[in-house]
Amino acid sequence: MSRFESFLGKIAPSIVLKREKAITEIARQKALQEVFNQGYGDHGASRRKKSMTAWNPVAGDAEEDIHQNLNDLRPRARDLFMGGALANGALKTLRTNIIGTGLKLKPAFDADFLRLSNSQARELKRQLEREFALWAESKDCDAAGLHNFYELQQLAFLSQMMSGDCFALLPLLPRKHATYDLRVRVIEADRCCNPLVQEANTYGKISHGVEIDADGMVTAYWFADKHPGSAFVTPVKWSRVEVIGKKSGRRNVLHLMEAERPEQRRGVPILAPIIESLKQLERYTEAELMAAVISAMFTVFIESESSDPDQFGLPPDNPTGEPLPPIGEDLRLGNGAIQFLEPGEKAVFANPSRPNSGFDPFVAAILRQIGASLEIPHELLLKNFTNSYSASRAAMLEAWKMFRMRRAWTAADFCQPIYEEWFVEAVIKGRIDAPGIFDDPLLFKSYTRAEWHGPAQGQLDPVKEVNAAIARVNNGYSTHEREAAELTGSEYESNIQKLAYEKRIREQYGLEEGGEVKGGNDEEKDQD
Repeated sequence: MSRFESFLGKIAPSIVLKREKAITEIARQKALQEVFNQGYGDHGASRRKKSMTAWNPVAGDAEEDIHQNLNDLRPRARDLFMGGALANGALKTLRTNIIGTGLKLKPAFDADFLRLSNSQARELKRQLEREFALWAESKDCDAAGLHNFYELQQLAFLSQMMSGDCFALLPLLPRKHATYDLRVRVIEADRCCNPLVQEANTYGKISHGVEIDADGMVTAYWFADKHPGSAFVTPVKWSRVEVIGKKSGRRNVLHLMEAERPEQRRGVPILAPIIESLKQLERYTEAELMAAVISAMFTVFIESESSDPDQFGLPPDNPTGEPLPPIGEDLRLGNGAIQFLEPGEKAVFANPSRPNSGFDPFVAAILRQIGASLEIPHELLLKNFTNSYSASRAAMLEAWKMFRMRRAWTAADFCQPIYEEWFVEAVIKGRIDAPGIFDDPLLFKSYTRAEWHGPAQGQLDPVKEVNAAIARVNNGYSTHEREAAELTGSEYESNIQKLAYEKRIREQYGLEEGGEVKGGNDEEKDQD
């Protein structure tokens, strides 16, 4: 302490104390500044930069961040699908490429483990395909009787993408003339909600219709008997459906969703991150369209000293001469319209100068961001392949990474569990012979293994694609079966059988490989 501070402390100790506190605070702020400028504190976690000071999101769990906002996200996502061309096309693009006409069953049971000979394996494979087609291709598989199994796949997938999740119940409902009793009932996400009944308090914790036990495992779902937005005034009733039946051990509920957070139990609409962008783009497009329409209209405005328009040879609007009720004083544009002005009035309006030359590049830039969120390249999103072959193929390959991923999820969460339930019923009814599946889980798994194939990727240049496939097979990088599935969505063994049959038919009628008729010229000479 200096002499001045010592002297000041004797005559004004309070001033010295305030000065020491100020010096201490300055030192503390410097120390904090050094800490805040370390690591992420000077970057993504900075609170001193002007660009970051107003950005203070609150950290919450899946319940607060996701579940509490679903009641707003779902209606907005559906509204965009119903009224927005881009959102509608994006979801349909996903459905068409991932599901298409439906994921088809290909039994892939473990013949070696089951000790089946080649002939027995082929016979079991054909039998499984025939029996499953009997159930899957009929509308009896739908609890509502409206769709077959492949149409149910499309419905469930589209509902999941639109609403965030979707449910399927698997009741056994015997019906007249139906071979199998298994039914699939697809339920929209909104119907799974918290019950407003006292009996629900006797069960575990219920969050947005999902009941969990003390370990956090989902044990049951609560479904309302009608949609919350239904216009029917009848009281809502809830039913509790256990995931696995206590007595039967059957799977009763399938929950289709994509989780993005731990402990998340309800799905998020795929359009959720881009809802605002899509809506704003829709408004901008509508405004540009209206401006272009107005710019294209041709309207003549006539200013006359007389308020009587009959001098132009136009018939009066009211031949009786009675006064007309006022219909407003607005002037309307139209296609070749004629508007009369009052004496002294002039029509002045802004020139929209449309079409706007900057519309297309601006929209294209926004669509690239939207496509990045959806994992759909903008070429595929707009169905506009004007770039080079290499660029278009790269875009298709990138999109198909996502298509295959979601196809695998749909097969695992929807198709395979339903197939296993059908398989059990087929064995119980004696239509499929699979001994021991109820005694050994490994036997059950071996019998019910299956692959699910959807539509093929398609080729931008078929010649190049086929030559590449041949090279992969010849060099051992792939198999005939895999290439047949990816190129045409067909099965290699089935193709070989059909080709052998076609070869016999050609030989029977004297056709060569090129389709030319043997001895055709001689026959024509004989006819001449």
